[in-house]
Amino acid sequence: MLEEGFWDNQELAQQTAKEISSVKRTIQEWRRVSRLHDDAVTLVELLDETEDHGLEAELDALMPTLQRAVDELELASLLDGEYDSNNAILTIHPGAGGTESQDWASMLLRMYTRWAEDQGYTVEVLDYQPGEEAGLKDVTLLIKGENAYGYLRSEKGVHRLVRISPFDSSGRRHTSFSSVEVLPEIEDDVTVEIKPEDLRVDTYRASGAGGQHVNKTDSAIRITHLPTGIVVQCQSERSQHANREAALKILKARLLERQLEEQRAKMESLKGQQQDIAWGSQIRSYVFCPYTMVKDHRTNIEVGNVDGVMDGDINPFIEGYLKLKQ
Repeated sequence: MLEEGFWDNQELAQQTAKEISSVKRTIQEWRRVSRLHDDAVTLVELLDETEDHGLEAELDALMPTLQRAVDELELASLLDGEYDSNNAILTIHPGAGGTESQDWASMLLRMYTRWAEDQGYTVEVLDYQPGEEAGLKDVTLLIKGENAYGYLRSEKGVHRLVRISPFDSSGRRHTSFSSVEVLPEIEDDVTVEIKPEDLRVDTYRASGAGGQHVNKTDSAIRITHLPTGIVVQCQSERSQHANREAALKILKARLLERQLEEQRAKMESLKGQQQDIAWGSQIRSYVFCPYTMVKDHRTNIEVGNVDGVMDGDINPFIEGYLKLKQ
């Protein structure tokens, strides 16, 4: 980076700087694990010599930290996809069922938001369409952080909920479905051709939260890509320009996804197989009644702590999926 002329090519220089930063973070994590390991070995050796109960307590406290650090490194080593290090664009669509499915979609929104916050990621709501009575009709998030897409790509698919409905006065058990779509945020150096004449841009008044200015001006943007029929929209920002830029990012990701599907017709595509948001197509079931369990149908991993999962503890499912694919 200190070489003369390095910054002459801004795109190449920025990409190189990003790669260097990623490598530095990986080295720092390995060094951290190495230090924790060395500390544990030292404590074991001292215990053999002194049988100091204070050292034993210190070792007991250190081991979970070391185990978590090793697990995190192991999980990160499974992220070898081209876009795994990118930010993630996550969209939740409720299935058929009206208020029930829309409420389930809002529960998934809370789950992924909690998970992202626990990982130290930032969450930006790009588009939010509230439900008529409860929940939501559609939501798109931009989750920013190292390897966000690599982890969240395991969440693509249909999610099934079984519970006693709070909207049913008879207290009957209901089954609801929502689908989760995950795309990588595409960097500007990735070539995806978007011709201005192929776009139809519509403006409208934002319907979600956002303050007085957002709700009283036509700042929301809907872009239709005429050759493919892909429609994206964004209403999170206060200006048409900012919303247009965000919507174009989503469109660029979906067009890249389409290109990869065409290139890999006989392989698992970036988006994965399209499935109906209904019975038999789910990747995971969340059962609240008559018993409590969350089961991933691809890996057969089961977790009994439903409340913990809904609070964002989905790493066991993510790790299981990545190991299975590896």
